[in-house]
Amino acid sequence: MEKQNPPVVIVGAGPVGLAAAAHLVERGIEPLVLEAGPSAATAVRDWAHVRLFSPWAEVTDPAAEKLLAPTGWTRPDGTTYPTGRDWAEQYLQPLADALGDKVRYGATVTGVARAGRDRIVDSGRADQPFTVHLETADGGEERIAARAVIDASGTWSTPGPMGADGLPALGERRAADRITHRVPDLTDPAVRARYAGRRTAVVGSGASAFTALALLADLAGEEAGTHAVWILRRGIGDATYGGGEADQLPARGALGLRAKAAVEAGYASAVTGFRTEAVERDGDRLVLVAEDGRRSDPVDEVIALTGFRPDLSFLSELRLGLDERLQAPTALAPLIDPNVHSCGTVYPHGVKELSHPEQGVYLVGMKSYGRAPTFLALTGYEQVRSIAAALAGDHEAAERVELTLPETGVCGGAGLYDDPDTARNDDSGGCCTTPTTLQIGTTAPPTSGAC
Repeated sequence: MEKQNPPVVIVGAGPVGLAAAAHLVERGIEPLVLEAGPSAATAVRDWAHVRLFSPWAEVTDPAAEKLLAPTGWTRPDGTTYPTGRDWAEQYLQPLADALGDKVRYGATVTGVARAGRDRIVDSGRADQPFTVHLETADGGEERIAARAVIDASGTWSTPGPMGADGLPALGERRAADRITHRVPDLTDPAVRARYAGRRTAVVGSGASAFTALALLADLAGEEAGTHAVWILRRGIGDATYGGGEADQLPARGALGLRAKAAVEAGYASAVTGFRTEAVERDGDRLVLVAEDGRRSDPVDEVIALTGFRPDLSFLSELRLGLDERLQAPTALAPLIDPNVHSCGTVYPHGVKELSHPEQGVYLVGMKSYGRAPTFLALTGYEQVRSIAAALAGDHEAAERVELTLPETGVCGGAGLYDDPDTARNDDSGGCCTTPTTLQIGTTAPPTSGAC
């Protein structure tokens, strides 16, 4: 294990991990990105068919663009909205290619610790480099020394279970062959055949659930017998479908309206106040059982879209300071609490809010948000810009976390729709309107206008 002048190890070659590498290169610091998959943006490629809510101008990082410029790369039209596939193929993979041997594929991080020090040892701890344990694609094992560790591994690999108590419902694991935690790609003939002419339960109440309901409604219009059962833990109220045409997030409003239309057209039926406790087999079909004893009609498939959570298992030997509810850094958690904030009201933050008792380790991107769903790519890019500045000793730049946002609709986008013209920008202000530059310690966090 080489301990002289070790690199900053970055876990994950997704959008924020690669941006972190670009910022470190710009600062003259050697990064090493470890990606478990065979290419950049493995998780993004898993939802390649889904269109982002944000346009190109809001999903590329300035330092990354500078690194790409000598290769002849040019950013696509900043006003258009990429799909996950577009993002991966037209930006993230070229960025990884530009980083060259600073990115390693097929390298799964299995543990991070202080070299020679487990979690309980104080003596000499801060003077030791980090040791990163990894497993290679051929089953081999390695240890790599690191000056610092930036965990940008995201939350995609750990979706939330159906159980209303945060644990898998009884029988959920045994029924895994009929349950997916992803929005299905119905353009794939094999996937389409799985849902066409069948009855599918959609569990969840966020934008992903709206998307799945809308897609299944389209399929129901083409394939007789296709029906969705929307399982909601709460009742249906004014806010169930989002803000509709008045929603400050136009794409979310459009998705909500399509979900509502699916229910009203009879392509989907809503079951409310249903907190899943068990999943039972009924021949070749499944029955969901609620805590109050209610039983769903049998369904052929289940799409469980109940959020994601961070995998903290490989960080167990580090001293992390995490909020007891969100599993986000303790200083960041109040700023991103989904009970209060949406993506348009999250206060900009940087190295100060992302630091832990274990100095030199940072959770960034979706991983830093723990169980909160309000993350924006721009926020992640600012996180790693601040961290890179701190690692370079530029503390003034690290503390001056600047988040540049468009004057309207930073959270907006085309969403489910292919035509960007369907996305509406609202000049009336609201939660997605923000000053051009916000600085830590000089501007109070928004306290109202959550969208």
